[in-house]
Amino acid sequence: MAAKSSLPEEDLCCPVCCDIFTDPVILSCSHSYCHECLQEYWRQRKVNECPVCRKRFSSGAAHCNLALRNLCEAFLQERRQKEEGGASAGSEVVCSLHGEKLKLFCLEDKQPACVVCQTSRKHANHKFCPVDEAAGDYKKELKSVLKVLQEKLKVFDAVKLTCDKTEQHIRSQAQHTEKQIMEEFKALHLFLRDERVVRIAALKEEEERKSQLMKRKIEEMSREISSLSDTIRDVEVELRGEDVVFIQSYQAIKQRALECTPTDPERVSGALIDVAKHLGNLQFRVWEKMQEIVQFTPVILDPNTVHPHLILSNNLISLRHSTETPQLPDNPERFDKYRSVLGSDGFNSGTHSWDVEVGDSILWSVGVVTEWKGATASTRGHWRLDNNKGVFKARSSSDQSVPLSNRLRPQRIRVQLDWERGKLSFSDPVTNTHLHTFTHTFTKRLFPCFCSKHLRILPEKITFNKNICFY
Repeated sequence: MAAKSSLPEEDLCCPVCCDIFTDPVILSCSHSYCHECLQEYWRQRKVNECPVCRKRFSSGAAHCNLALRNLCEAFLQERRQKEEGGASAGSEVVCSLHGEKLKLFCLEDKQPACVVCQTSRKHANHKFCPVDEAAGDYKKELKSVLKVLQEKLKVFDAVKLTCDKTEQHIRSQAQHTEKQIMEEFKALHLFLRDERVVRIAALKEEEERKSQLMKRKIEEMSREISSLSDTIRDVEVELRGEDVVFIQSYQAIKQRALECTPTDPERVSGALIDVAKHLGNLQFRVWEKMQEIVQFTPVILDPNTVHPHLILSNNLISLRHSTETPQLPDNPERFDKYRSVLGSDGFNSGTHSWDVEVGDSILWSVGVVTEWKGATASTRGHWRLDNNKGVFKARSSSDQSVPLSNRLRPQRIRVQLDWERGKLSFSDPVTNTHLHTFTHTFTKRLFPCFCSKHLRILPEKITFNKNICFY
């Protein structure tokens, strides 16, 4: 173990770096330096001279100073023991070089220092401030960073809460949708069951009717056969009699045989089951009849965009106002300012038409908007027809509002979109009155948009041509 050092700390410091020697070397002029400090000094000066006395040496003139290295190691070990003892006793942190309290802060090196460090060469021309001032500035700066982190934490907590609510809403949506699917298929199953019962009953009725017809025909044939059999037996008996007797009764027997000879029976036409009537195009005719219970609506409302104060019907074709606010997730697609809802499908080609029943409502808006996801209010385009307490206007994002006749009281609005030709028309299908037409070069997908306390998308009548052409 190295002996404790009795030399003052100044004698153990390198004249170049002013710090405790590291790997010390000694020159023949008796001056000692850190090995790296001397080599760096010589590289910068490009001449091998002693930094203190300026005596010149060859490149291999520096030799390891083992005695000094042992003294430095003993000094550093003794200082570490003092620091550890001081730390355990709750004393202040002291300078590792000079053992003094660290009361200053070097503004250039960004490190705490003692009063001895302030006068050392290592800190020559450096500016200092009290360590408590530097700590105060750093704490203030760190508090601002901490505030940003705390705000970020609030944002992430809010987003996580939204995600939790969204995950719960997803499960609720799935359960409700599954229930609706079951109800829809239950109605279809009921229809098919009833249709099956009706068609089986029709088959059974035809079977019973034609079976009874055949039974009557069979009974009639049986009576004719019995009568003919009796006549045949009588004739055969006469044929076996005496010739004189046979000749005497011949005319009477012949007359009776001719009278008993019936006409040939008619064959029954259409007696078989009309299988083609029952099976021909059966699925098609059932599907055709199914139109009585099914509807096609050209626009379906999107529940993921509906304002929280609007409630959609189970079939997603009508809405009504609600005073209660349901617990819905704050998803980006949902309206939060305007009490509106979008159609589930957008259009970026073709022609489309849909009818909206607004009834006697005095506050409604019907039209289209551009792509919703990722767009801001300033970049979204809209073209719509508004009714604000009996004041009708056509509004768009690119033009000023156009007032319409206040004598109009449409209860139904027909919207017709021709995307390629850039036309969006509004009309009253009840009175066949044209209301307004927008002309615009559409470049983005358009979604039907509705704003009202109550309205309904009207279903379209399904028609199809059963004529089949062969080429």
